[in-house]
Amino acid sequence: MAEVFLPQLGEAITEGTITQWFKRVGDQVALDEPLYEVSTDKVDSEVPSPFAGLLLEIVANEGTLVQVGGLLARFEADEGSAVPPVPVAAVPAAAAPTPSAAPAPESAPAPAPAPAASSGGSSRLLSPVVRALLADNGVDPARVTGTGLGGRITRADVEAFLRDNPGRAEPFNSIRQSTGRHMVSSKSTSPHVLTAMEVDFEGVEVVRQAHRAAWKEAEGSSLTYLPFIVRAVVEALVDFPRINASVGDGELIVHGDVNLAVAVDLDFEGLLAPVVRGVDDMSLAEVARAIVDIAGRARSKKLVPDDLVGGTFTITNPGQYGTMFQFPIINQPQVAILSTDGISRKPVVVVDDDGAESVAIHSVGVLAMAWDHRAFDGAYAAAFLAGVRDVIQTRDWESEF
Repeated sequence: MAEVFLPQLGEAITEGTITQWFKRVGDQVALDEPLYEVSTDKVDSEVPSPFAGLLLEIVANEGTLVQVGGLLARFEADEGSAVPPVPVAAVPAAAAPTPSAAPAPESAPAPAPAPAASSGGSSRLLSPVVRALLADNGVDPARVTGTGLGGRITRADVEAFLRDNPGRAEPFNSIRQSTGRHMVSSKSTSPHVLTAMEVDFEGVEVVRQAHRAAWKEAEGSSLTYLPFIVRAVVEALVDFPRINASVGDGELIVHGDVNLAVAVDLDFEGLLAPVVRGVDDMSLAEVARAIVDIAGRARSKKLVPDDLVGGTFTITNPGQYGTMFQFPIINQPQVAILSTDGISRKPVVVVDDDGAESVAIHSVGVLAMAWDHRAFDGAYAAAFLAGVRDVIQTRDWESEF
């Protein structure tokens, strides 16, 4: 018999809540096939099976909070199918299983919840999370159709029921709760200031139009404005390094590498900011591919917690909805976040080499940066944005292709 334990999910992660099992007891499971989903303070992740074989027992039911190293399930594993186990050194000492025995009782997950009676007189097994959701919203469990093992009600079942009934209460999911904590903390930590600047994207637009069809065919994704903006930001940071910084204990930590956190919307159900590392060493094409990759992994729950740490500068991109500009909240402990807002065709005044003015139709948008007044002053922030604008408007973007 083989046992499945909760692995180390990230440097600072010590526990996680099992939100969904993709397999049922008695199912045959392939090696590396998605086995369960776990929710932590940082991210929801799908975890692959470390064994191929028959799932004999699920110990940690949906809704159970489990410490790293805690027992999740038991398998009848196919011979030679197991991947190497999580090193004991990577597991907190209080929760680490011994090589020859199951985890000590104090590191095991909470006992299975007792049956909760419904108003119809029957009894159904409910996890603590599900029971709390039902109680908080005054919902009789008999009214909810369970889709879990044996008809068991899962958290998703309750949330779907609440969504589909008028006057519903929508409990904050783990991402909303985490976002709320971080945003409130950021606003109370940093003196936020907003600096916004209009930018003429016509030089970028000409190159995008020339290459967008070939890019789409070769890459399978759209050639957006975002990688052009990222390349301009990287170039401007050379002259304004304090933008790419974090606040420490009474000091400003100026980073050498540019690790870009990119805000990714999860179908309006939450927001994550996974990190693309080393964008200062990437070409425009490499930046575009890296952003598509990490955004796709965020939406398909393929991120690991370490993908969400170590950012030095953040970009959020609401421009696809035609925003004029927005005032984003700083991603702590960074000191600046850039909003790339809507780009549209507008009349602009064009000055030729002889100084003569004329009116033309160009693609114009706004870049809005929220920044921490502890780190620098308005002149520094404005000069940086002007540098980004000048790169966007004057760079030979065709040379990137």
